[in-house]
Amino acid sequence: MEKKLTPQIGLAGIQWMFFILTNTVVVPLTLGQLFHLSSGQIAFTLQLSFLLTGAACIIQALCGHRYAVMDGPSGVWWGFTLSLAASASLGGSSLTAVGGGLAAGFMLSGLMMIVLGSLGFAKVLTKLFNPIVISVSLFLLSAQLMMHFFTGMLGIQENGLMDLPVAALSIGIALFVGIAFLKGRGWISNFALLLGIVFGWIGYAIIFPSSGSSQVLADAPMVLFPWGAPRLDFGIALTSFIVGFINMSNTVTALSAAEKLYGQKTTQNQYRRSFLITGLFTVLSPVFGLLPFGTFASSLGLLESTKILQRSALVIGGSLFLMLGLIPPLGELFSRLPLSVGSAVLFVAYLQMFGTAVRTLQGKVFDSKSIYRLALPILLGVSIMNTPAITFTELPVYIQPLASNGLVVGILVSVFLELMARKSHVQEKLVSPPK
Repeated sequence: MEKKLTPQIGLAGIQWMFFILTNTVVVPLTLGQLFHLSSGQIAFTLQLSFLLTGAACIIQALCGHRYAVMDGPSGVWWGFTLSLAASASLGGSSLTAVGGGLAAGFMLSGLMMIVLGSLGFAKVLTKLFNPIVISVSLFLLSAQLMMHFFTGMLGIQENGLMDLPVAALSIGIALFVGIAFLKGRGWISNFALLLGIVFGWIGYAIIFPSSGSSQVLADAPMVLFPWGAPRLDFGIALTSFIVGFINMSNTVTALSAAEKLYGQKTTQNQYRRSFLITGLFTVLSPVFGLLPFGTFASSLGLLESTKILQRSALVIGGSLFLMLGLIPPLGELFSRLPLSVGSAVLFVAYLQMFGTAVRTLQGKVFDSKSIYRLALPILLGVSIMNTPAITFTELPVYIQPLASNGLVVGILVSVFLELMARKSHVQEKLVSPPK
């Protein structure tokens, strides 16, 4: 049962707003620059990102999967889009052609999610994604996010060197959040992330008074399909279906882990509603130059840290985030949140997701052979994450985004190994003599 609204739930909602902001604000900015959009169009895209992400979180919490788990621009799709656009540019392809192919691929992938979800495909995914595959997914997602946030904490400059004052402040913020969470009691522990963002932002503004975003959200022109008019490209469409499948699997991973926190089993109707809502927002996303949506398994880190599971907190956070899109000056203000501050706070928050990955394996026993089913996909995925992107440029352009994505490769390898293990187990039963 949901508790009545209390000051604690209200503060949790503000904390959710900052969590959503730090996870999403960089995406439209980087993609707008990648596709050479005007500053006005980037501003408009950022504003629409606030609106749609806030709406998606509210609808999912109230009518979709009904957990306090956010929906937003998918990290899997982000990596795929960045890699494909960069590879296409190196190969001499037009960014407009690539953008149009991506727009068509996004919409087809969203339709696939809606159709497969309505047909009960979640049953297939939940069978494929057993505790080992879910644990591999969470381990790799933790590693990917921690690498990203660690880089943001260091304030890496164009020359590849860290900004020492920024790095020192970020480490201080991370230590403050960690100590507040571990040693603090009651509200201090529950709202350690919010305190870290507020005090960290104030500290950053005092130490670096001239820093800040110059992004202006007012008077931005509206252009539909800013990356390029939709065009069917077989290679991009095929790869989009594969990435779309991985994105659906992330929903299974997130909801399977969430049900353990909530102490309840996720029903097939919850999966159907979740896929329907995410699919609809995915179909809509390329119209405004946004990434397809996905369910954030990383939300589990926040839930584990705060222990506040009420859906109403996410609804409040989503509503506040939506307001940032409706009120341009507010959106412009909060888009100035320093990347290093957000990265430092989320670095601590996502440590909890590693614990979720470990607990998913609780009760599992591995021997010298079965350990490969866990070690191979995780270590292979991490190895790919640490391999320079240029290494994969010899591969066909549409394979590069998949082959260079350690999370995708690790999950696919894990699913394959579990299928082989299941097949081997069945064969052993068939040849075993009756007792």
